[in-house]
Amino acid sequence: MKIKIRVKGEQKEKIFSFTLCFPENLTNAVKKGSEKLRKGEEALHRGRERLNAEVQAVRSRDPAAKTDAEVLTLYSGVHAILAYRIAHTLDKNGHEYSARFVSQFTKMITGIEIHPAATIGKGLFIDHGSGVVIGETTIIGDDCTIYQGVTLGGTGKESGKRHPTLGNNVMVGAGAKVLGPVNIGNNSKIAAGAVVLTDIPDNCTAVGIPARIVKKDNVRVSPGVDLDQIHIPDPVEREFKKIHEELEELKRALATEHSPESSPEKPSETADNRENTER
Repeated sequence: MKIKIRVKGEQKEKIFSFTLCFPENLTNAVKKGSEKLRKGEEALHRGRERLNAEVQAVRSRDPAAKTDAEVLTLYSGVHAILAYRIAHTLDKNGHEYSARFVSQFTKMITGIEIHPAATIGKGLFIDHGSGVVIGETTIIGDDCTIYQGVTLGGTGKESGKRHPTLGNNVMVGAGAKVLGPVNIGNNSKIAAGAVVLTDIPDNCTAVGIPARIVKKDNVRVSPGVDLDQIHIPDPVEREFKKIHEELEELKRALATEHSPESSPEKPSETADNRENTER
Protein backbone atom coordinates (compact mmCIF):
# COMPACT_ATOMS: atom_id res chain seq x y z
CA MET A 1 0.00 0.00 0.00
CA LYS A 2 1.50 3.35 -1.10
CA ILE A 3 0.90 6.40 1.14
CA LYS A 4 1.60 10.02 0.19
CA ILE A 5 1.89 12.89 2.72
CA ARG A 6 1.83 16.46 1.48
CA VAL A 7 3.37 19.18 3.72
CA LYS A 8 2.84 22.84 2.87
CA GLY A 9 5.16 25.49 4.12
CA GLU A 10 5.20 29.27 3.73
CA GLN A 11 7.43 29.17 0.67
CA LYS A 12 7.36 25.65 -0.67
CA GLU A 13 5.53 22.38 -0.54
CA LYS A 14 7.04 18.97 0.11
CA ILE A 15 5.56 15.59 -0.65
CA PHE A 16 6.67 12.52 1.25
CA SER A 17 5.72 9.09 -0.11
CA PHE A 18 6.34 5.68 1.31
CA THR A 19 5.02 2.15 0.84
CA LEU A 20 3.36 0.29 3.68
CA CYS A 21 3.78 -3.46 3.37
CA PHE A 22 1.68 -6.00 5.26
CA PRO A 23 2.71 -9.61 5.80
CA GLU A 24 1.14 -11.95 3.26
CA ASN A 25 -0.62 -14.02 5.91
CA LEU A 26 -2.26 -10.88 7.32
CA THR A 27 -3.50 -9.89 3.85
CA ASN A 28 -4.99 -13.35 3.32
CA ALA A 29 -6.63 -13.22 6.74
CA VAL A 30 -8.26 -9.89 5.87
CA LYS A 31 -9.53 -11.31 2.55
CA LYS A 32 -10.92 -14.42 4.25
CA GLY A 33 -12.57 -12.32 6.92
CA SER A 34 -14.23 -10.14 4.29
CA GLU A 35 -15.44 -13.22 2.41
CA LYS A 36 -16.91 -14.73 5.57
CA LEU A 37 -18.60 -11.45 6.39
CA ARG A 38 -20.13 -11.30 2.91
CA LYS A 39 -21.37 -14.89 3.18
CA GLY A 40 -22.79 -14.18 6.60
CA GLU A 41 -24.73 -11.20 5.27
CA GLU A 42 -26.10 -13.32 2.41
CA ALA A 43 -27.10 -16.07 4.85
CA LEU A 44 -28.91 -13.54 7.05
CA HIS A 45 -30.74 -12.18 4.03
CA ARG A 46 -31.81 -15.67 2.92
CA GLY A 47 -32.85 -16.52 6.46
CA ARG A 48 -34.98 -13.39 6.70
CA GLU A 49 -36.68 -14.21 3.39
CA ARG A 50 -37.25 -17.83 4.45
CA LEU A 51 -38.69 -16.76 7.80
CA ASN A 52 -41.07 -14.35 6.10
CA ALA A 53 -42.16 -17.12 3.70
CA GLU A 54 -42.91 -19.48 6.61
CA VAL A 55 -44.99 -16.83 8.39
CA GLN A 56 -46.95 -15.88 5.27
CA ALA A 57 -47.63 -19.56 4.53
CA VAL A 58 -49.39 -19.85 7.88
CA ARG A 59 -51.32 -16.60 7.59
CA SER A 60 -52.56 -17.40 4.09
CA ARG A 61 -53.92 -20.81 5.12
CA ASP A 62 -55.05 -20.39 8.72
CA PRO A 63 -57.82 -17.82 9.33
CA ALA A 64 -57.05 -18.00 13.07
CA ALA A 65 -53.63 -16.41 12.54
CA LYS A 66 -54.05 -12.67 13.07
CA THR A 67 -50.52 -11.24 13.23
CA ASP A 68 -46.96 -12.18 12.34
CA ALA A 69 -45.98 -11.98 16.00
CA GLU A 70 -48.69 -14.50 16.89
CA VAL A 71 -47.44 -16.94 14.26
CA LEU A 72 -43.81 -16.61 15.35
CA THR A 73 -44.48 -17.06 19.04
CA LEU A 74 -47.44 -19.43 19.28
CA TYR A 75 -47.37 -21.83 16.31
CA SER A 76 -45.50 -25.05 17.09
CA GLY A 77 -45.38 -25.98 13.41
CA VAL A 78 -43.40 -22.83 12.65
CA HIS A 79 -41.06 -23.51 15.59
CA ALA A 80 -40.43 -27.05 14.31
CA ILE A 81 -39.68 -25.87 10.77
CA LEU A 82 -37.30 -23.14 11.96
CA ALA A 83 -35.47 -25.65 14.16
CA TYR A 84 -35.33 -28.04 11.20
CA ARG A 85 -33.64 -25.35 9.07
CA ILE A 86 -30.90 -25.04 11.71
CA ALA A 87 -30.55 -28.81 12.10
CA HIS A 88 -30.47 -29.31 8.33
CA THR A 89 -27.63 -26.79 7.98
CA LEU A 90 -25.68 -28.56 10.72
CA ASP A 91 -26.28 -31.93 9.06
CA LYS A 92 -25.08 -30.69 5.66
CA ASN A 93 -21.88 -29.39 7.26
CA GLY A 94 -21.09 -32.75 8.85
CA HIS A 95 -22.32 -32.03 12.40
CA GLU A 96 -24.69 -35.00 12.48
CA TYR A 97 -24.86 -35.40 16.25
CA SER A 98 -25.59 -31.72 16.82
CA ALA A 99 -28.23 -31.84 14.11
CA ARG A 100 -29.97 -34.83 15.71
CA PHE A 101 -29.76 -33.17 19.12
CA VAL A 102 -31.57 -30.09 17.79
CA SER A 103 -34.14 -32.34 16.09
CA GLN A 104 -34.88 -34.42 19.18
CA PHE A 105 -34.97 -31.42 21.50
CA THR A 106 -37.48 -29.77 19.15
CA LYS A 107 -39.54 -32.97 19.19
CA MET A 108 -39.79 -32.80 22.99
CA ILE A 109 -40.94 -29.17 22.81
CA THR A 110 -43.32 -29.27 19.82
CA GLY A 111 -44.28 -32.95 19.42
CA ILE A 112 -43.10 -32.78 15.78
CA GLU A 113 -40.17 -34.93 14.63
CA ILE A 114 -38.38 -33.89 11.43
CA HIS A 115 -35.17 -35.69 10.55
CA PRO A 116 -32.36 -33.19 9.82
CA ALA A 117 -31.51 -34.92 6.53
CA ALA A 118 -35.02 -34.51 5.09
CA THR A 119 -35.46 -32.04 2.22
CA ILE A 120 -38.24 -29.51 2.66
CA GLY A 121 -39.18 -26.73 0.24
CA LYS A 122 -40.55 -23.31 1.07
CA GLY A 123 -44.00 -22.57 2.44
CA LEU A 124 -44.60 -25.80 4.39
CA PHE A 125 -47.50 -25.40 6.84
CA ILE A 126 -47.77 -27.94 9.67
CA ASP A 127 -51.15 -27.24 11.25
CA HIS A 128 -51.44 -28.12 14.97
CA GLY A 129 -48.60 -30.54 14.34
CA SER A 130 -48.72 -32.92 17.28
CA GLY A 131 -47.57 -36.39 16.29
CA VAL A 132 -46.15 -35.45 12.88
CA VAL A 133 -43.16 -37.58 11.79
CA ILE A 134 -41.03 -36.79 8.71
CA GLY A 135 -38.37 -39.38 7.87
CA GLU A 136 -34.75 -39.06 6.83
CA THR A 137 -35.03 -39.35 3.04
CA THR A 138 -38.35 -37.53 2.74
CA ILE A 139 -38.60 -34.83 0.07
CA ILE A 140 -41.34 -32.20 0.37
CA GLY A 141 -42.03 -29.64 -2.35
CA ASP A 142 -43.21 -26.06 -2.04
CA ASP A 143 -46.47 -24.86 -0.43
CA CYS A 144 -47.46 -28.20 1.09
CA THR A 145 -49.80 -28.60 4.06
CA ILE A 146 -49.57 -31.32 6.70
CA TYR A 147 -52.05 -31.83 9.52
CA GLN A 148 -51.62 -33.43 12.94
CA GLY A 149 -50.77 -37.11 13.23
CA VAL A 150 -49.27 -37.46 9.75
CA THR A 151 -46.42 -39.92 9.18
CA LEU A 152 -44.11 -39.69 6.18
CA GLY A 153 -42.24 -42.87 7.00
CA GLY A 154 -40.34 -45.81 5.61
CA THR A 155 -41.06 -49.52 5.47
CA GLY A 156 -38.73 -52.27 6.60
CA LYS A 157 -34.99 -51.84 6.89
CA GLU A 158 -34.13 -50.78 3.36
CA SER A 159 -31.27 -48.35 2.83
CA GLY A 160 -31.20 -45.43 0.44
CA LYS A 161 -34.37 -43.62 -0.58
CA ARG A 162 -37.02 -45.20 1.64
CA HIS A 163 -39.37 -42.31 2.46
CA PRO A 164 -42.02 -40.49 0.42
CA THR A 165 -41.62 -37.65 -2.04
CA LEU A 166 -44.31 -34.98 -2.06
CA GLY A 167 -44.75 -32.61 -4.99
CA ASN A 168 -45.91 -29.01 -4.80
CA ASN A 169 -49.25 -27.95 -3.26
CA VAL A 170 -49.85 -31.35 -1.66
CA MET A 171 -52.28 -31.64 1.26
CA VAL A 172 -51.98 -34.57 3.69
CA GLY A 173 -54.98 -34.87 6.00
CA ALA A 174 -54.98 -35.56 9.73
CA GLY A 175 -53.75 -39.00 10.74
CA ALA A 176 -52.76 -40.04 7.21
CA LYS A 177 -49.76 -42.33 6.70
CA VAL A 178 -47.59 -42.21 3.57
CA LEU A 179 -45.16 -45.10 3.73
CA GLY A 180 -42.21 -46.10 1.59
CA PRO A 181 -40.51 -44.40 -1.39
CA VAL A 182 -43.79 -43.42 -3.05
CA ASN A 183 -44.37 -40.27 -5.07
CA ILE A 184 -47.31 -37.94 -4.42
CA GLY A 185 -47.96 -35.74 -7.44
CA ASN A 186 -48.48 -32.00 -7.55
CA ASN A 187 -51.82 -30.63 -6.30
CA SER A 188 -52.85 -34.01 -4.89
CA LYS A 189 -54.76 -34.60 -1.65
CA ILE A 190 -54.46 -37.43 0.84
CA ALA A 191 -57.63 -37.76 2.89
CA ALA A 192 -57.60 -37.93 6.69
CA GLY A 193 -56.79 -41.41 7.99
CA ALA A 194 -55.64 -42.75 4.61
CA VAL A 195 -52.68 -45.13 4.27
CA VAL A 196 -50.76 -44.56 1.03
CA LEU A 197 -48.55 -47.40 -0.20
CA THR A 198 -48.41 -46.66 -3.95
CA ASP A 199 -47.71 -43.64 -6.15
CA ILE A 200 -50.40 -40.98 -6.54
CA PRO A 201 -50.36 -38.99 -9.82
CA ASP A 202 -50.83 -35.24 -10.15
CA ASN A 203 -54.21 -33.65 -9.37
CA CYS A 204 -55.62 -36.69 -7.57
CA THR A 205 -57.46 -37.40 -4.34
CA ALA A 206 -56.65 -40.63 -2.47
CA VAL A 207 -58.88 -42.10 0.24
CA GLY A 208 -59.01 -45.25 2.38
CA ILE A 209 -56.84 -48.10 3.65
CA PRO A 210 -54.96 -48.81 1.48
CA ALA A 211 -55.51 -45.51 -0.28
CA ARG A 212 -57.29 -45.55 -3.63
CA ILE A 213 -57.64 -42.72 -6.11
CA VAL A 214 -61.19 -41.36 -6.13
CA LYS A 215 -60.67 -38.19 -8.13
CA LYS A 216 -58.38 -37.44 -11.02
CA ASP A 217 -58.65 -34.44 -13.30
CA ASN A 218 -62.46 -34.52 -13.06
CA VAL A 219 -62.60 -31.44 -10.85
CA ARG A 220 -61.00 -28.08 -11.17
CA VAL A 221 -57.68 -27.92 -9.36
CA SER A 222 -57.04 -24.34 -8.35
CA PRO A 223 -53.49 -23.00 -8.66
CA GLY A 224 -53.58 -22.07 -4.98
CA VAL A 225 -53.57 -24.33 -1.95
CA ASP A 226 -56.61 -26.57 -1.40
CA LEU A 227 -57.31 -27.36 2.26
CA ASP A 228 -60.69 -29.09 1.85
CA GLN A 229 -60.73 -32.29 3.91
CA ILE A 230 -64.53 -32.68 3.97
CA HIS A 231 -65.84 -32.91 0.41
CA ILE A 232 -63.92 -36.06 -0.45
CA PRO A 233 -65.64 -39.17 -1.87
CA ASP A 234 -65.75 -42.28 0.31
CA PRO A 235 -64.81 -45.39 -1.72
CA VAL A 236 -66.30 -47.75 0.88
CA GLU A 237 -69.64 -45.95 0.77
CA ARG A 238 -69.51 -46.03 -3.00
CA GLU A 239 -69.01 -49.82 -3.00
CA PHE A 240 -71.89 -50.35 -0.57
CA LYS A 241 -74.10 -48.19 -2.75
CA LYS A 242 -73.15 -50.26 -5.79
CA ILE A 243 -73.97 -53.52 -3.95
CA HIS A 244 -77.30 -52.07 -2.79
CA GLU A 245 -78.21 -51.11 -6.37
CA GLU A 246 -77.36 -54.61 -7.59
CA LEU A 247 -79.50 -56.20 -4.84
CA GLU A 248 -82.44 -53.98 -5.74
CA GLU A 249 -82.09 -54.92 -9.39
CA LEU A 250 -81.98 -58.62 -8.45
CA LYS A 251 -85.13 -58.22 -6.31
CA ARG A 252 -86.96 -56.61 -9.21
CA ALA A 253 -85.91 -59.41 -11.55
CA LEU A 254 -87.11 -62.09 -9.10
CA ALA A 255 -90.40 -60.29 -8.51
CA THR A 256 -91.02 -60.06 -12.24
CA GLU A 257 -90.24 -63.74 -12.72
CA HIS A 258 -92.74 -64.88 -10.04
CA SER A 259 -95.54 -62.44 -10.84
CA PRO A 260 -98.96 -63.93 -12.03
CA GLU A 261 -98.67 -62.22 -15.39
CA SER A 262 -95.40 -63.97 -16.11
CA SER A 263 -96.53 -67.44 -14.82
CA PRO A 264 -97.44 -70.00 -17.58
CA GLU A 265 -101.13 -70.94 -17.86
CA LYS A 266 -102.13 -74.26 -16.30
CA PRO A 267 -103.64 -76.85 -18.73
CA SER A 268 -107.39 -77.32 -18.32
CA GLU A 269 -108.54 -80.53 -16.72
CA THR A 270 -109.77 -83.15 -19.18
CA ALA A 271 -112.71 -85.54 -18.62
CA ASP A 272 -110.32 -88.41 -17.87
CA ASN A 273 -108.61 -86.35 -15.19
CA ARG A 274 -111.94 -85.49 -13.60
CA GLU A 275 -112.96 -89.18 -13.60
CA ASN A 276 -109.70 -90.19 -11.96
CA THR A 277 -110.20 -87.49 -9.35
CA GLU A 278 -113.80 -88.71 -8.59
CA ARG A 279 -112.60 -92.27 -8.19
